[in-house]
Amino acid sequence: MIRLLSLLLVAGFAVRSVAADEVVEWVDAQTPSLVEFYKELHAAPELSLEEHKTAAKIADAWEAAGYTVTRGVGGTGVVAVLENGDGPTVMLRTDLDGLPVVEQTGLDYASTVRTTDKRGAVVGVMHACGHDVHMTNLVGVSRCLTENKNLWKGTLVCIAQPAEELGAGAEAMLADGLFARFPRPDYAIALHAANDLEAGKVSTCPGFFGANVDSVDITVRGKGGHGAAPHTAIDPVVIAARLVLDLQTIVSRELKPTEPAVITVGSIHGGTKHNVIGDDVKLQLTVRTYSADIRKQIAEAIERKAKAAAASADAPDPEIVYSEGTPSLYNDPDLTTRVDGVLRKTLGDGSVNKAEPMMGAEDFSRYGKAGVPICMFRLGTISKERLDAWKAAGETPPSMHSSLYWPNPEPTLRTGVQAMTAIVLDLMPR
Repeated sequence: MIRLLSLLLVAGFAVRSVAADEVVEWVDAQTPSLVEFYKELHAAPELSLEEHKTAAKIADAWEAAGYTVTRGVGGTGVVAVLENGDGPTVMLRTDLDGLPVVEQTGLDYASTVRTTDKRGAVVGVMHACGHDVHMTNLVGVSRCLTENKNLWKGTLVCIAQPAEELGAGAEAMLADGLFARFPRPDYAIALHAANDLEAGKVSTCPGFFGANVDSVDITVRGKGGHGAAPHTAIDPVVIAARLVLDLQTIVSRELKPTEPAVITVGSIHGGTKHNVIGDDVKLQLTVRTYSADIRKQIAEAIERKAKAAAASADAPDPEIVYSEGTPSLYNDPDLTTRVDGVLRKTLGDGSVNKAEPMMGAEDFSRYGKAGVPICMFRLGTISKERLDAWKAAGETPPSMHSSLYWPNPEPTLRTGVQAMTAIVLDLMPR
């Protein structure tokens, strides 16, 4: 019996080694064409909810690869399904949209797109958050898997999601029956480009990975008057100034130090002239948290602080509008541990790092909130030479959403396709 088990283990290792070799050979052969596909996407970005040509390009690629494709899910979303016998259902996700940013990278394939946004303003459009990497990577993975169906069993669902930058696309696709009209996944996997991680490397983070993102609009009310006679007025500017400082004490003095949270006043507007005390001041806040309890606690504290600041000046109660946005992204710990192990076997321990949780938003989280175990990992996109040059100059790499951010596509895609394909083969073994 022991000898039989040993033989089976050796045989299993041999099968995995053969599969890994086949994937590497496929990636080596296809990387040049994927880089060209990436450059085409990079040069032609579209804004959120306007991703018509981008979605069609991805849908065409999936149809050509043999998937059953449904277009127009949740707006411009695309769903591609490939059945390959009995086995688990795995969903892979990419996002589609670019940002209203004028690209300044100087690349020969840089975006020169200009468009009119919903406000009527002419804006540039750029893939400044790596969604072009995400799309190309998933097209590569989906093609690799359909051309190597002997390596896996189950149902593969690939989705191209609109409007991630608005935090609206996942919700729209779910509302349009993503998990009802199409096979419901046992697992969902995605990656996100990283601006500060070397191409060829990845990083994982079990548990909380992205934050709840909420918006708060506060109108502080006063009583207008002459700037030379403040005793006849109630100055909303002074109340608002006090409130801005008071809000910062919520995180520093009301939360346990080990509970991450951010309250930022991103906009404050009031008054019209030097010597006029206005009637109101408007503040706009972004609030970032992880847990539902802390999210609720901060909402209540903001209201209390705002009313207290008004009461201290005998002013009317402020108007407070609290809008909950994208929920926090929680990587399923068991799935993420499994993914981390696969990545280490595939890329080597030295190429897999521990990612830090971020306070940014990612609506991939909504698939997890719908009850599906999810895992998003980070993919390095910058060559070691560029990272070393910035470090030597005492500078940091351009951030995501920067007009100067650009990835090195060849090593990025080579690593991403190999990594995500390996994850699928582990989750859907033959």
